Formats: sequence, structure tokens, C-alpha cells
Amino acid sequence: MLFYIGVVLIMLLYIAVLELSKNILVSFAISIIIAALMVFARIRLKSSKNLTIRNSLILWVVFFIALCINYILTAPPYKNVPAVDNKNPDVTDVVSISQGDLTGVYNEDHSVKVYAGIPYAKAPVGELRFKEPQAPDSWEGVRACDEFGPMAMQTRTNALYNSLSHILGWHDYQIKIGDEYLEAMSEDCLYLNVFAPENHDDEPLPVIFYIHGGSLTTGQPSYSEYRGEDLAKRGVIFVDFAYRLGVFGYYTADDLKTESQYGTTGNYGLLDQIAALKWVYNNIEAFGGDPDAITIAGESAGASSVNAICVSPLTDGLFRYAIAESSGIVAYEPYHTFRSYDEAIEQGDIVRDEFNVQSSDELRNIPADKLVTTSSTQSAMTIDGYAITEQPYLTYEKGENHEKALLNGFNAKEADAFLLGTKATSENYESLLADALGPYAADMAALVPANSPQRDQHFIVDAMGDAKGALNTCYSALWFSYSHYVWNNYLVAQNIPCYEYYFTKTNNILSNYHAGELPYAYGNLWRHPGLYDEEDYALSEIMQQYWVNFAKTGNPNGEGLPKWQMRTAGQDQLLQLDTEIKMIDDPNAELYKIIDLYQESTIS
Repeated sequence: MLFYIGVVLIMLLYIAVLELSKNILVSFAISIIIAALMVFARIRLKSSKNLTIRNSLILWVVFFIALCINYILTAPPYKNVPAVDNKNPDVTDVVSISQGDLTGVYNEDHSVKVYAGIPYAKAPVGELRFKEPQAPDSWEGVRACDEFGPMAMQTRTNALYNSLSHILGWHDYQIKIGDEYLEAMSEDCLYLNVFAPENHDDEPLPVIFYIHGGSLTTGQPSYSEYRGEDLAKRGVIFVDFAYRLGVFGYYTADDLKTESQYGTTGNYGLLDQIAALKWVYNNIEAFGGDPDAITIAGESAGASSVNAICVSPLTDGLFRYAIAESSGIVAYEPYHTFRSYDEAIEQGDIVRDEFNVQSSDELRNIPADKLVTTSSTQSAMTIDGYAITEQPYLTYEKGENHEKALLNGFNAKEADAFLLGTKATSENYESLLADALGPYAADMAALVPANSPQRDQHFIVDAMGDAKGALNTCYSALWFSYSHYVWNNYLVAQNIPCYEYYFTKTNNILSNYHAGELPYAYGNLWRHPGLYDEEDYALSEIMQQYWVNFAKTGNPNGEGLPKWQMRTAGQDQLLQLDTEIKMIDDPNAELYKIIDLYQESTIS
């Protein structure tokens, strides 16, 4: 009896591992056959009186080897993600652009057309690695744009670990047939996606051009939280895309600067973003969009990229408004996603040293799956003299930034997920603050005492400590919300309309942590059945309309919506987005005064 119980328990665990690892469906059938053979073999051994300890041990070894072989041979394949969720979608009419003719696919109710995987630049491979994006190739015939292009090269966890994180962290894991694959990843990644409403009048529609986040090292445009179907239903064209990440997007070297006709290096990912924006400006009319009504939008590193596009001399006239969620690079000394050229060069030296090459050209011979493993830090833009010509704050002080209006803001628990491995105690609290505030750490510790209350939620793997709540509060302001405070102040001085939000809504998934607002603002709560309630859907309806109104007019306000007051010299409140939507004082206002002192010391 113990034998049969053991086999059943092992098989239940094994089948769970197959599901979480996304092994193909045949693996389940094979595993059942293996288990049946195991039982049959034991019965035969027992009936023939050969069930010795030695034979039992051999039987178990063979059993486990067979299970391992099955696990390996039925591993999930790599393939591109379908553009829509419905099976066998209807195909759109042909759209003609300068590169050729293409078709997209309809979502289930035919309300939105999705054109996915459109190349906006040549594949940056071979000799084009570490070069500015080149004009895309044309094609013959009609191109079927019915799946997202491959995600950009990046390190990623295995499928089993990823599934467990969605069970324990996001709580959104779903068992379903059809997801037995892993998303394709390639250095050939420069593709974009267009979401357009099926029904609209002849007037060209405003465009939201979305840049995904991920610390400039991870992320993909197929991610469900910022797909554009629901915003498109509200009368805008939504575009998102992939761009080079990590070492492929931000490696910096003087020899590359020399070989470039523009004297640039270190901002290849940013230049991809600008190339995609130019493509949209030149081609979006074919999809019903207005090239003179483009709003650039992004979250986290995507918001930092929006900030960079606002100051780049290459983007003047290519867009109108900007939406920035949870990041920016306009501080005197940005805390992330931006670095000095000298620091970028130092990290580039590390890449060549670890791959034992003398030149950047030799790095072009390193396979992409090897190069992506570099130990160097490649998660920041730099001043290359071409895409970015000076510290961003200097451009704002001159009033030479390009956005005509700004919608921006941050969430309640921005830094918490990034500090999971940090144990904060009353003993080390001030030294942890000194990493970001130098001599002003003591002032911050006095303002936000170590014994401040803990957050109302925390992840199971959080190292915690009695000062963890205080540390999370401080770093959420330092790393994320401070950039919005500075950005808004510059625009107020320029008399440019700006609207700031503070997202605090809790829920059973991303809650109000970093990126928690995304499925609300872009209308994707429905992709997580059972994890959001009526209050969440009501808030999402309002946020989507704010975003769409802003893309249309530069003002988020509209009929039936709570009043969102614009920032002015005498009005520095922000809009709290929660079950109750209202204007409130910035909860970090006093913290900014100390951060200001530190930032000013960096340029004195």
C-alpha cells in the first residue's frame, strides 16, 4: 500500500511540475504511462518472487530517470505570442504602408484590430549590433501581422520559477490549455504593434505610443498589463514595441563612437525608441491615426525613457504630450536609468574584459545568448552627444524640452519590491539611507524614524526588520516619486499643463506596488478573473478615460469624471486614485526638502 501511495504522491507532484514548467501536453500522457509501467513492473516482480531490495531500488531509479527524460524531451517550445486571445481570429483588410502591404487580426468581438510584429527597423544583428537602428526592409506580398515579435535579449528565469512567482507573488496563476510554450527571444526584436478601433469616424485619431519598463534590461510588448485593446475601444490608436535592452541597448565604448557617423554610443535602446516613434509619425495615418497628436507614454524605465525623449534633440515635433508613470531622469543626479559617460565607459570595459576581446567589433562575434550573461551593469542611458546632449535638467532649465502637457505620478509602495532582500533595522537604517543621501541621511532618519509603521502588506520572502517600513517609505520617494516632483516643478515654471496622481488602491494581485496601476490605466483587469472587484473596475474605467482624454486634449478631465486639478505655482496637490478619488497633499512633500538638499550638494 505504501508503494502505491508513494507513486500517486510522486505523480501528483510531477504533474504539477510539468504544468508549472509549461511542458507540452503529451508530457502528461507519457508520465501516466511511465507510472503505469512502474506499477506493472512491480507487480510482475512480486508475482515472480523477485521483488528484492536490489530490484526495488533499480525499479525506482529507472522510474525517476524516465520521468527526468520525459521532462527534458517535452520541454516547452519557443514561439511568438499571438496578437489576440481568441483562437483563429478573423483577418483585417489589407493596410498599405511604405514597406509593403499587411494585415492584422480582430479581437473576439471585432471592436479592435491588432497589427502585431511590424518591423520598424532592420534586425540589429551581425554588423548592426551596437549601431544606430537602420531603416526597415520592405517585403513582397501581404505580410500577416498576427503575432507579437520576439522579446528583446534579456536574462530570464526558468518557467517553473516564473510560475511559482505568479502563485506566491502575483496570485494570478491560471491553469489553461494553450500556454505550453515560452515566449520567443531574439536579438532580432525591433517590431511594433498597433491597436486600432474598428469603428470611428473619418477624423484621424490621437495616438498613445507606449514604452515598456523593466530597468532597461527586461520586458516585452506582449505583456498583458499594458496591451492596448481597451484604450483603442475608447477612440485612440495604441502602439507599443520592443527595443534593445541591457548590453545590446546600452553598452558604451569609444571605438563605437568613432565608427558612428553621428559620433554616438551607449544609447542604442533609446535610439530604437526614437526610431519607432519616427516610424509611427510617418506611418500611423494608414491605421487611422493622427501623426500630429502623438502622446508618448511609459512606466518605470519606460517613464525614464519618456523623459529622455522629451529632451532629445532628435524628437522635436514628433509628439505632443507625455505620460510618465513611476520614474524620470530630470533630477540633478538621477537615481537610476541614467549615468555619466565615464561610468558607461567603465562598464563597457568590463564587458570586453570578461569576454577577453580588445575591441567592440570583436564583441559582435560573441553569440547573443552568451553576451546577455555579462556581469556588467547595462541599465542606464548616458550623454552621448547625439540622442542626449546634456544633463536632462539643463534642458528643462533652458525650456528646450518638447512635451506640451504632462500626466504623471507614482504609487504608494514603489520601492518595496526592490528591497525584498534588504533587512532594515534600527541599527543599520541610517547607513542604508546614506547610500542615497550621503550626509543628509541623518536628517531623513529624523523625519522618517526607524520605528515608523510597517507597510500594510509585504511579500513572503521579504527580509523585513523593524525599520523596513521606514526604509520602504524613504526609498519610494528617493527612487521614484522625487523625479515627478522635480519634473512638475519645471513644467509649472514653464506654464506647461501638468497633472500628477498618487495611486493607492489595494487589491489581491499587484496592489499599489510598483506597476500596480498599469492594468487599471490600460484596461486589462479583466485578464485576471477573480482578483479584482467592482471597485477596481470602477476605478479602471475612470483612469482609462483620464488617459484617453489627456491623449486627445492634453487635459484628463471630462464629463462625469472627478475633477483633476492642474499643478500651478499655488496648487501642488495631486490626485489620489483609490476607491475614493480626491485631491490630496503629496505625502512625500517633507521628504523632498531633504532630497533637494542632497541633490543640490551634487552640483555645488
